[in-house]
Amino acid sequence: MSQEINEIFEEAKTYFIDGNYKMAESILNQMILNHTRNLEVFQMLATIYYDRGQFNKAIRFFKRALEIDPTYTDASVGLSIILNDIGRYDEGKQVFDEAQKLLDKRKNQSDPFLDEKLASKHEELADLYFQYKRYSEALDQLLKAQKLSARKPEITMRLSECYLKMGDQQKAIRDLKNLIKEYPNFLTARMKLAHVFYDSNQLVEATELWESVLARDPHHQEAKKWIKMAQAVGVTYLNESTM
Repeated sequence: MSQEINEIFEEAKTYFIDGNYKMAESILNQMILNHTRNLEVFQMLATIYYDRGQFNKAIRFFKRALEIDPTYTDASVGLSIILNDIGRYDEGKQVFDEAQKLLDKRKNQSDPFLDEKLASKHEELADLYFQYKRYSEALDQLLKAQKLSARKPEITMRLSECYLKMGDQQKAIRDLKNLIKEYPNFLTARMKLAHVFYDSNQLVEATELWESVLARDPHHQEAKKWIKMAQAVGVTYLNESTM
C-alpha cells in the first residue's frame, strides 16, 4: 500500500471508528473503485451497511472479503451473524465452520494469538445462538472456543449455563466441580455451583460451598447473604415437616 493510499485508508478508518459512517463510506467506496484488496475496507463497508439494515449489501461485501481471503475470520463471523439475523441459521453456521477448516489446514503450528482470536469468534456466535435460545448450537460453539482458548474458567462457566438451560444439570455440576478442583480460588465457580444446588433444594451442599467461599474470602457479602437465606429456607422446611 503506497503512502498516499495508506493515508486515505487511515482517514476512512478514523471516520469509521468515530462513527461518522457517511464520510467513511464515501472514501471506502472510492477505494473499492480503485480495485483495493484491503480486507478491512470490505469489512468496514459491510459493517456500515449492516448497521443501516442494508443486509444484502453487507452480505455482498463480507463475501467479497472472503473471496480474497477465505480464512478472514472477521468477515466470516460478520456474515454468519447477518445470516442468523435473517433466519438463515444453518447457512450462517456453515460459513464460519468452512472458514475455520481452511484456517486449520493453513496452520503449520499452534499460534496462541490466532487461537484466542478464533475462540472469541466462536464465543460471539455462541452469544447469538444463546440469545435466540438455540442452546445446543451455543454449546457447540463454546466447546470449540474452549479447545482454542486459555480462558478455561470463563468459558466453562458459560458452558455450565448452557447445560442448565438445556436441562442437563448433571453435566453443569460435573464441569463446575472439575473447574473448582483445577482452580480452587476461582470463587465464581463455587458461587455458581452453590446456586445450582440451592435451586434444586440441596441446601446442605449449597451451604458448604458458600462456607468454602467465606473460608477464602471472609468478607464475601454475597456468600454471607445466601447462607442466611439457605438457613431461613431450612427452618421453614423443618417447621413444615413437623406440622
